[in-house]
Amino acid sequence: MNTNATLAAHPPAAAIRPPAPELLPSIDALAAELPLSPALAAQVATHRQAVRNILAGRDPRLLVVVGPCSIHDVDAAMDYARRLRALSDQLGDKLLLVMRVYVEKPRTTVGWKGLLYDPALDGSHDMALGLRTARRLMRDIVALGLPVATELLHPMAAGYLEDLLSWAAVGARTTESQIHREMVSGLSLPCGFKNGTDGGTTVAIDAMGAAARGHHHFGVDRHGRPAVLVSEGNADTHLVLRGGRSGPNYHADALDAASNALANAGVSPALMVDCSHANSQKDHRRQIEVLKDVLAQRRAGRHTLRAVMIESHLEEGAQPLCETMRYGVSVTDACLGWQDSEQLLREAAAQL
Repeated sequence: MNTNATLAAHPPAAAIRPPAPELLPSIDALAAELPLSPALAAQVATHRQAVRNILAGRDPRLLVVVGPCSIHDVDAAMDYARRLRALSDQLGDKLLLVMRVYVEKPRTTVGWKGLLYDPALDGSHDMALGLRTARRLMRDIVALGLPVATELLHPMAAGYLEDLLSWAAVGARTTESQIHREMVSGLSLPCGFKNGTDGGTTVAIDAMGAAARGHHHFGVDRHGRPAVLVSEGNADTHLVLRGGRSGPNYHADALDAASNALANAGVSPALMVDCSHANSQKDHRRQIEVLKDVLAQRRAGRHTLRAVMIESHLEEGAQPLCETMRYGVSVTDACLGWQDSEQLLREAAAQL
């Protein structure tokens, strides 16, 4: 047996070196490259306070986080944002419309992980470009006068975008994560914790309590250096109901149970219903009936129902990543089209 030949064909694991890591800009460097003007920073602060006021019950409007399941086409995203801004001008006395600008997508196994990770949609994983593209897009949407929302999936990415956000979510897969609770504790914006994938609310309510407190934790500072981060706690968190493996949880019995659990924990009673995911049983058209049910319960006196989330794009449905992509169609979860979305929001405003 030729041992040397065998080793050459199958080198030991220690001899296989991973590729050199690609360096990313620091948070401060990217913010300097794509700065938020003082006027826009003041606008973001105003939008954050408006969201807080609704969640606290001081503002009777309904908070509506609406937009594509994920952003993959910047031009289509800006097209959607302009339409939503025009609609906000008309419905703003009843609805606070906040655009979903989701640039990270959690995956149960594998798949396209979002604009931050693979902006070219081709597996090139130019994450530096993803950061620049996402920040520029969010800044452009803020410049239109719209509040921006996203799901914060990777804590290291949050610092690049947080100054642009008026609301953020922590997803069902990460609500139980101590690292994400620490991250939220250091954010100066309202955040929603989704119930667990099993439909239970305990992990989200525990997360709210943990995020309300200050923490010392590992992280990266704005210059990109490993650091001990110190947070003061975030009092502006709330529960997001998105259903689970056991089915939807926007019906009266589930809302009663959630409200009782929130009261027993001494945390915010505000409820947001995610009209998609398990609440719609993965049928994007059912978002319409979910919202109508929520509005009926709110009119009947359930005033802790203060927010909803809707997955909506320019065109209805979803499509796979391919060479012939249709404009304005989601590449992740199926969405309502703009025509249905506009009609639904107009009806909601009229009922409120």
